[in-house]
Amino acid sequence: MIDLKHAFVIALGSIGSAKLRSTLTALGIIIGVAAVVANVSLGASFNQYFTDELGSLGSNFIIIYSQDVNVFYDNELELIRNTPGIEGVSGFNQQTAAVTYRSVTRQIDVQGVSQDAQYISNLLAEEGSFLTDKDKYVAVLGRDVAKDKFDRDVSIKNYIDITIKRSDGTSVTRKFRVKGILIGEDNTFVQGGPDRDATIYVPVATLNEMLNVTDYGGFSARTGSVESVSEVAEEVDKRLARSLGVPTRDLDNPDAKPYRIFNQAEIIEQLDQLANTLTILITLVALVALIVGSIGIMNIMLVTVTERTREIGLLKSLGYTRSGILSLFIMESIIIGVIGGILGTTLGLVGSYLVELYLNIPPVFPIYLIFLGFSISVLVGLVAGVYPANKAANLNPVEALRHE
Repeated sequence: MIDLKHAFVIALGSIGSAKLRSTLTALGIIIGVAAVVANVSLGASFNQYFTDELGSLGSNFIIIYSQDVNVFYDNELELIRNTPGIEGVSGFNQQTAAVTYRSVTRQIDVQGVSQDAQYISNLLAEEGSFLTDKDKYVAVLGRDVAKDKFDRDVSIKNYIDITIKRSDGTSVTRKFRVKGILIGEDNTFVQGGPDRDATIYVPVATLNEMLNVTDYGGFSARTGSVESVSEVAEEVDKRLARSLGVPTRDLDNPDAKPYRIFNQAEIIEQLDQLANTLTILITLVALVALIVGSIGIMNIMLVTVTERTREIGLLKSLGYTRSGILSLFIMESIIIGVIGGILGTTLGLVGSYLVELYLNIPPVFPIYLIFLGFSISVLVGLVAGVYPANKAANLNPVEALRHE
């Protein structure tokens, strides 16, 4: 029986003597492996992007939105505040307002929040500071509001006029001093979440006074840890439902409650499912390319067997056994698979890196990607080479030598 070292040398010589044929054979593996590696890397990058963006919005948060007016009041605010595990809570309201600075007026979202909103939603000030519960006519601006919305940049200590239109058709205008400007963020993907870069934050009591209302549009809260967020959210849900007269049997029916509640853990789970689904779909497409490539390898190897019929007959006449011929052709397929795997994995990693840079998402290259790409290529080369190798090994040496 031929030893592996001898089979490797002969297979390598055969590949080198037919460079074009070998290149075309490896090309199918390279493209397929590159597609698989790139897609898995992109899926991991999107997953990391979603997690990072969600984390920048705040940690361990719970958001409750009212589905109607006159649902949430100070009573519900205190109920949430006193729920075990809650470390901070802010009532909020939101309204699109006419904002004037140096005679230039723009329509901008204004959100009323309390002091705890900074801690809950990670609202970090680049200049100045955030609101406190003692503030009244002060505002904190998103970076886009301060830098892009008006003809001139808005700075801290400048004054802006905010005009709110009430539900009864009347309007009220108040002058606000700019207390802070937030650090710029790109995190608008959470459903219902405001684009903080394009939002003005004011004390919720002041906004309610301007709107002539006493209820809240919702609450944002924060728990002590990520591990406890689901449990605490469930307890908040029970307490709110009981306070608002929702029957216990309808706790699991969102349509029976006048509010919606969700938490960070639920969003992360949904985003993970989305990222995993996208990864599976695009990887399946890549696997199709890999299957097509493996079929191409098999076809070229079959042609190779035909072209090398006399060579096979000569080897058998020199004493090479069936297993020896089989190992020669399988070794050739494995070498092509290894070469295709190295080039394909490299191409996939470089390609995914360039796409991730273009999309401005964090590059993620799990170490298993290298082993995945390499293993797939070797497996494809081996499987695709078995049938041609078996055909070559079964050739009759006398007929093979007579072959023209």
